[in-house]
Amino acid sequence: MRQQPDTPIVWLKREVKTPPFSRTARLEAGLLLRSLQQGDVLGLPPSRPMPAIGVHCHALRIPDREQSWRIVYHVAEDAIAILEVFSKKTQSTPPRVIEVCTKRSAAFLKAAAMRERP
Repeated sequence: MRQQPDTPIVWLKREVKTPPFSRTARLEAGLLLRSLQQGDVLGLPPSRPMPAIGVHCHALRIPDREQSWRIVYHVAEDAIAILEVFSKKTQSTPPRVIEVCTKRSAAFLKAAAMRERP
């Protein structure tokens, strides 16, 4: 039985070379992203749907020593798009983050539709 290839991760936010995560948080983020690449569907608590951003948009919850991080992503058939990485400081997602992620998700979907056209 042949396994499916991993789904690629596309960074729509400039790639974060060294996020200010602790080592433990980096490992957690890596494990969760790897699970997504392998086709796992993550639910609460590590991943939460983000319908305010769009369909198939979610946020990974990455607990860290003094703060909590979010990795907002969009799951498509051919890729996982990272829309934003930010430090969660309040109970609600900042409006600026929702706005930026909505625009990036729309751009990702538009580019995907263009690739599919003959």
